[in-house]
Amino acid sequence: MVAAPELISPKSSRVVAARRLGRRNFRGKERLFLAEGPQAVREAAAHGGLVEMFATVEAAERYADLVGEARRTGARVHLADESVIADISTTVTPQGLVGVCRFLDTPFEEILAARPRLVAVLAHVRDPGNAGTVLRCADAAGAEAVVLTDASVDLYNPKAVRASVGSLFHLPVAVGVPVEQAVAGLKAAGVRILAADGAGGDDLDDELDRGTMGTPTAWVFGNEAWGLPEETRALADAVVRVPIHGKAESLNLATAAAVCLYASARAQRASGGCRSVTVS
Repeated sequence: MVAAPELISPKSSRVVAARRLGRRNFRGKERLFLAEGPQAVREAAAHGGLVEMFATVEAAERYADLVGEARRTGARVHLADESVIADISTTVTPQGLVGVCRFLDTPFEEILAARPRLVAVLAHVRDPGNAGTVLRCADAAGAEAVVLTDASVDLYNPKAVRASVGSLFHLPVAVGVPVEQAVAGLKAAGVRILAADGAGGDDLDDELDRGTMGTPTAWVFGNEAWGLPEETRALADAVVRVPIHGKAESLNLATAAAVCLYASARAQRASGGCRSVTVS
């Protein structure tokens, strides 16, 4: 049996400290962020990022293995009343588990030193749900890194963390990098820069047919509403559009990112740059 809740008041100092992490300035000051739900908390514990966990009695019983794993990693585990979880959570229907996690971002120089073959660069991406979903797509496609420029959304926004569905813990992510610095650094590391834009002069199908996509590649994705500014497109080796074969006006950012990243991943495997794929 799991004991009764020890935290029953939203005014508890631990609860107040956790709730403040819903705000960007407090996240930056403490270098901590919130991860909600069993999947995100499990990934945080597995990758050494979990500092503290709040769980309802019901959730602690249902996910007893996760509670045990959290404690084994040294994370503090608090049994909390449902009202406390609701107070900390940023979702409408909390799942009974909230983790406090360490910042995970990787210095851009370390990403370059690893000589990545596939990178997603988010330039001017402001919607946290889109940012998290693109990160998830990059993880699924086998990208080695993601870069968020200084004009993009906060990586640790709760909506971005939820949308990544744990992928935030799987691959290196650099944040706050000026787009010019990101492009210059990647080019110097031998990475080809492709800007994804619906008005691009090159067609993704043509790029694949020409066999030009098997080399190390970084895809630059822009703002959800207006795409990439001209000065950013000018930095790329090519500006590529995803062909629209039907009557749809366009693709949303996350869908376009998935198409582009998987196209590169397939081309790189075919050209000898074999990628490991885990089937679960």
